[in-house]
Amino acid sequence: MKDKKLFTWQFFSPFIITLMSVVIIVLGIGNRNLLHIAPAAAQRFSSSDVWQQVYQQIPDLPQENQYVSKTTGQIVTTNTLVSRLIRYHIYNKGRSPIYRLDWKLTLSDYLDANETIYADSYPGNDTLKQNPLTSDRIAISKLTRSQRNKLVQVLVNIFNPPPQKM
Repeated sequence: MKDKKLFTWQFFSPFIITLMSVVIIVLGIGNRNLLHIAPAAAQRFSSSDVWQQVYQQIPDLPQENQYVSKTTGQIVTTNTLVSRLIRYHIYNKGRSPIYRLDWKLTLSDYLDANETIYADSYPGNDTLKQNPLTSDRIAISKLTRSQRNKLVQVLVNIFNPPPQKM
């Protein structure tokens, strides 16, 4: 009886080692970046940083930051068209900030050509005296196609910068 158990274990031990080796090799072939250390997935961008970078790269983009705070009664100059666009895109719609198509879908929401933007949940509605949705839609609709494409490309480049060459 001991011989039977010993025989079975002797057979399966090399089989398991061989199977594990094959799995590691197959996974290694499929993923060329096994030794590459990627940036932390938890790294997040602050929308305040991003909107400022957008306006630095596209200074002629309308700011639409003339709205008054419900709590302080003062103009909130940091609540801009781009900051609301980013918050709507990421938090309201849950779209990825690294893909051009997702940004184009968001812009088409503003142009009333895709999904409905609900005023009650639009960024700034809860903190500003006047909901900025209507003027944001007008501002986006006044942009030319090339301006919208540039905006999309700048946003994608900020959220997903090209890899740096070594």
